[in-house]
Amino acid sequence: MDLHLAGKIAVVTGASKGIGLAVTRALAAEGVQVVAGAREWHDEPSPLVHPVAVDLGTPDGPARLVDEAVSRFGGLDVLVNNVGAVRPRTGGFLSITDEDWTATLELNLLSAVRTTRAAVPHLLDRGAGWIVTIGSVNAFLPDPGVMDYSAAKAALANFTKSLSKEFGPRGIRVNSISPGPVATALWLGEGGVAATVASASGGDPAAVAKKVASEAVTGRFTEPEEVADLVLLLASDRAGNVTGADFTIDGGLITTL
Repeated sequence: MDLHLAGKIAVVTGASKGIGLAVTRALAAEGVQVVAGAREWHDEPSPLVHPVAVDLGTPDGPARLVDEAVSRFGGLDVLVNNVGAVRPRTGGFLSITDEDWTATLELNLLSAVRTTRAAVPHLLDRGAGWIVTIGSVNAFLPDPGVMDYSAAKAALANFTKSLSKEFGPRGIRVNSISPGPVATALWLGEGGVAATVASASGGDPAAVAKKVASEAVTGRFTEPEEVADLVLLLASDRAGNVTGADFTIDGGLITTL
């Protein structure tokens, strides 16, 4: 299927690893010029991928990323809000400080708000545009082990839906994706969720990951490339009348309607 993406210009946040890197590679494979925002870049060079070193958790980082994309390529067609991070709160609610809450909200909510605010005028200039935001099943699956993260993702889902209502009539399609556990370093790497939970309980990270995977109907984690494929469809005119929608990709982890 031709997604009609070749020649488009995209900004991807949190693009250096995990889902963001998979999205960046997938867009580039479709012929998209990708401006990839991250604090560091370690992937192989590509003529279609233009890394920008930026801290997206700061007030000015998101706008600087968008400005660099527009100044380099003259416009913007697609924004993928992906940057985010989670830290298990093994000490429970009372262990989460104001500083923890602020840091979580800055990276998981306000980074998307700020990047979107910088991008929308340029998308409007195009007369059409696509925004895809990577959320989480924790937006509607509250978990005391990641309470601040769950709250931030719930706010992000609300923001995305509201945005779709305002800008849909003006040609900008806004959708979100809610992954369950994904096979990335965030979950499975050194210092990731599985390792952190295991350390707190005296268990084994592999056993923690296996138990979590078993809670999905498919019995496994989602692969980042599977999320990236969904992003491609939502960022294309093949899904031209899809807006304000959220797509869960969790292997059947969520069992309710």
